[in-house]
Amino acid sequence: MTSLDTICVQGGYTPGNGEPRQIPIVQSTTFKYDTSEDMGKLFDLEAEGYFYTRLQNPTNDMVAAKICQLEGGTAAMLTSSGQAANFFALFNICECGSHIVASSSIYGGTFNLISVTMAKMGIDVTFVSPDCTREELDAAFQDNTRAVFGETIANPALTVLDIEMFAEAAHAHGVPLIIDNTFPTPVNCRPIEWGADIVTHSTTKYMDGHGAAVGGAIVDSGNFDWMAHADKYPGLCTPDDSYHGVTYAERFGKEGAFITKATAQLMRDFGCIQSPQHAFILNLGLESLHVRMAQHCKNGQAVAEFLSNHPKVAYVNYCGLPGDKYYERAQKYLPNGSCGVVSFGLAGGREAASTFMQNLKMGAIETHVADARTCCLNPATSTHRQMTDEQLKEAGVPAELIRMSCGIEGTEDLIADIAQALDAI
Repeated sequence: MTSLDTICVQGGYTPGNGEPRQIPIVQSTTFKYDTSEDMGKLFDLEAEGYFYTRLQNPTNDMVAAKICQLEGGTAAMLTSSGQAANFFALFNICECGSHIVASSSIYGGTFNLISVTMAKMGIDVTFVSPDCTREELDAAFQDNTRAVFGETIANPALTVLDIEMFAEAAHAHGVPLIIDNTFPTPVNCRPIEWGADIVTHSTTKYMDGHGAAVGGAIVDSGNFDWMAHADKYPGLCTPDDSYHGVTYAERFGKEGAFITKATAQLMRDFGCIQSPQHAFILNLGLESLHVRMAQHCKNGQAVAEFLSNHPKVAYVNYCGLPGDKYYERAQKYLPNGSCGVVSFGLAGGREAASTFMQNLKMGAIETHVADARTCCLNPATSTHRQMTDEQLKEAGVPAELIRMSCGIEGTEDLIADIAQALDAI
């Protein structure tokens, strides 16, 4: 099974004779065993199986296996949200005294996670521009750096990361690169092929695609050699006293150590599980991901082109436009399209943006993105309404900025709705 289209539809689960055709929902917190010895083997990580859904559940594992296949990894797990996925991916290899190098152009929630919450745990960060030179990137590393983090396409800035350069720098300094691949999904970009070691997702977005289930996922490439850098990763390369003294990198190799530790240790202690019901809903979305992404990108491109030629629009950010700052980089990493999210500024400023939003009919005003239905946001009058115009500009979300997540509606209908809302200004 090599085609991504086929993996979307049939990956992760192959029913046997007389078994359910659809992935079954195993809606149970616990699992029965005949003897204590049988269960003991599971606790000792000597046998595969399930004993408590907080750690693992068959439904979740089948869906994680599909995402793992799509990204070309060796092991994967589901989490309760994309935020949980990014936290687990980082905290699995960082501890008090560690340091992270991260792109400054990332989702605001992840920026806060790293710069505020993880800082309280004693984990420092140096943020670098996604457009930094290799020399500037190298200068950000410290002796205690344990991970590099970035987003393929940043939410909502829509910057495109030079994954290959960030991977080469990370590996030169003996640390893994973690890439959040939420916006393009593996349909449009597979970061592991460009050197990324760990890939994360907010499955809430395009993977689910219908605003129905919050979730996250982590995929391990199986390429990073933890034991070769054992001094940096004692959590993986020395015995875990909280789990029978197992040394994950020795027992499970570079292909399985990362996800096993994240499951046996972090999921055990933090409990950020995705429910089997949500995993089932996520899988329904994955089955049409390859079809939906094509339409999202078609609509995003058409809307960006329409807006770029409209006199009431001051600027458009979309890497599919030939004049865009990230066009050339997108041609390398995203040759088949990026995503359906377009941001643009209106020449009339805050008042024009407010009028535009009031007159949209198809585009719903939501904080959500990557939905089958088009949704739209003016940060100045919603998520960032406490800021002055000057503060908004400094934060990269000026008062005139509109973020539109193009759904999978008819392209002509979408553009007609945008046109009438612009006419109202």
